[in-house]
Amino acid sequence: MTEQKPANPLEMVAFVLSRQIKDHQVVYVGTGLPMVAATLARKTHAPNITLVYESGGQDPIPGDMPWSVGDPFTWRKSPIVQEMTYSFAQAGNGYVDIGFLGFAQIDMYGNINTHMIGDDFLKPKSRLTGSGGNNDLSSLNENMVLVGLQSPQKFVKKLDFMTSVGHLAGGDSRQKAGLLGKGPLAVVSPAAVFDFEPTTKRMRVKTLNPGVNFDLCQLASGFELLKPQGEIPVTEMPTPDILEILRNDVDPRGVFTSMPS
Repeated sequence: MTEQKPANPLEMVAFVLSRQIKDHQVVYVGTGLPMVAATLARKTHAPNITLVYESGGQDPIPGDMPWSVGDPFTWRKSPIVQEMTYSFAQAGNGYVDIGFLGFAQIDMYGNINTHMIGDDFLKPKSRLTGSGGNNDLSSLNENMVLVGLQSPQKFVKKLDFMTSVGHLAGGDSRQKAGLLGKGPLAVVSPAAVFDFEPTTKRMRVKTLNPGVNFDLCQLASGFELLKPQGEIPVTEMPTPDILEILRNDVDPRGVFTSMPS
């Protein structure tokens, strides 16, 4: 019997994302690891979730891993396929429980940048993908989970551009701005899982991934992370059975979970 390889960083992130989903929730699914996470959740601890894809597919039957939210697999035998604007309206009207967003930069309040890197909008160092539907979801969705790599260049004191709102300036500033939903509830990186302190809405370490201590996590951040009282728990690891499902049933071709060679 071949010894099972441990979870790679992408598989670990996909698993942790899947654990943010609760059974019977309506889940807004975007391209990439959120697809893996939602499918894994449905095949494990949350079999009764409803998947809503950004491109409009509503709860397609299980099939091959889509390459993006525009892939025909996201519509396969769906009971209904809507235009993208209507799928965003679902979030605005309270029909979505949780959604996921990636980021190029994130600040301590969960505001994110997917527009540009640099201090000159007309001449950026790097031009990124922009908003797409990100700001719609971050402004309208009941709960958001944010996911991305962690470094001082990505976890920054000040965004080069605010694409999508989190908790704005902290406190009750999001509510005062008239935005819907609760804002981001978690951030998932290869180093840790973060939540937001209830009063200030500043990012706080919730669990540390195996082999990572708080000092190392702080070194990989460009702003001061809040630390909970007491010992910080270790992030839950996928069991061998769950890794088998992830690798053989969810993303067998490694579309989103294969590490770059």
